Amino acid sequence: MAGAAGTKRTASPSRAAISPPPLKRKVESTTTKQAVANFFAPASQKKPEKITWRILNNSLIIGKYATEHADKQRNEQGVKRKIAAFDFDSTLISTASGNKFARDANDWKWWHAMVPNRIRELNDEGKSPLYSYQVVVLSNQKRISLQSQLKAGRSESKSLSNFKEKATAVMRQLDVPMSIYAATQYDEYRKPRMGMWKELLDDYDLDVGEGVDLQGSFFVGDAAGRPGDHSCSDRDFAANVGIAFKTPEEFFLGAPPEPVSRAFDPALYVSDAPNAPAPVLFSRRNPLELVIFCGSPGAGKSTFYWKYLEPLGYERVNQDILKSRQKCIKIAKEHLTEGRSVAVDNTNADPETRASWTQLAKELKIPIRCVYFTAPVQLCRHNDAVRAANRDLNPESRTLLPGMAFADFARRFREPDASKEGFEDIVQVDFRFEGDEEARKRWCQFWV
Repeated sequence: MAGAAGTKRTASPSRAAISPPPLKRKVESTTTKQAVANFFAPASQKKPEKITWRILNNSLIIGKYATEHADKQRNEQGVKRKIAAFDFDSTLISTASGNKFARDANDWKWWHAMVPNRIRELNDEGKSPLYSYQVVVLSNQKRISLQSQLKAGRSESKSLSNFKEKATAVMRQLDVPMSIYAATQYDEYRKPRMGMWKELLDDYDLDVGEGVDLQGSFFVGDAAGRPGDHSCSDRDFAANVGIAFKTPEEFFLGAPPEPVSRAFDPALYVSDAPNAPAPVLFSRRNPLELVIFCGSPGAGKSTFYWKYLEPLGYERVNQDILKSRQKCIKIAKEHLTEGRSVAVDNTNADPETRASWTQLAKELKIPIRCVYFTAPVQLCRHNDAVRAANRDLNPESRTLLPGMAFADFARRFREPDASKEGFEDIVQVDFRFEGDEEARKRWCQFWV
């Protein structure tokens, strides 16, 4: 920004050396010519505020920027809407300070000088009578706190105020009809899950196939699964929706696609996938026996019990239900002394935990077996997310587990050893998904 004109003074060499002029950080202007004109207009001639905000389910922040005649132009009958969707941070903007996270609402600049013009070009292309682009921003913003919204009479949190101020400045500079959706919780709205997409379709009264041209729509984001990327959630989100994906470098700068390495692809674990694990069949080996499971939360232990062991008459002992290991041992002992075989549906991560059960088996003089579930942590977190988000795939109504549950299991885990721990045998179960076509379709989406 140019400085104001004034009298030119020359400092002495010694003073200049001691007190050099401070370097000023460039801050993006938050005004437009239209905004300035509206500010100085008489009250009776002021146009209504173009930006509206709302919060959905104390989770999803939604801001909408409207321009004059935009809705009328874009809702003509027979015109399909193409969605031009963008991530926010490290895609449209970056921090002016160079910090990973913005210091305040003014700490931002365009990701690249090409960004604003390219967005406006999309809006101009959308004026075609054959199709119309709708520009939207879909962003995960877990650092925003909405807790103060729950308390009557209190103003919004500082993090929310900063985000709204920054997003408002960005939308005003672009000055095209657009909406921004920001997911603040680890729930249905968080990418790669499709909650934000479903909400924007509802907001604009669009139906996939009739009102939306998926083939012509796209999503641009920096979480692309490239070496060094923090995740693949943006690319996975686009795959879930069924639209094209580009990185900011590809879309704004014309760069060629880069190699991608996904940490996890659920499609590899469906029952008919190439190299999918073979099905595991479980059979009783003794008239009375104790079977313990070993595996991460989300590894498929409970599903395996209900499918294979419950029909064989095994009683289930589960610490999530009974709340303590001692109570589990007490109930299991009661079943076994009354002649009923038991399956212990717990994680049993380490030899010390499993020793409680081998000791019980020795005390009652019965054989003990182990079923070892090998599912890696990415698969287990995926299973947990699918289960929590889909009631019909969640017969026990389990809630989403915190990340600590998986980290704690990984920290304590030691693979079971039959010869050292006294198991009669170890049955290894490599996870594979089985279900009808509708369940499979949902399970094969990216959820984490």
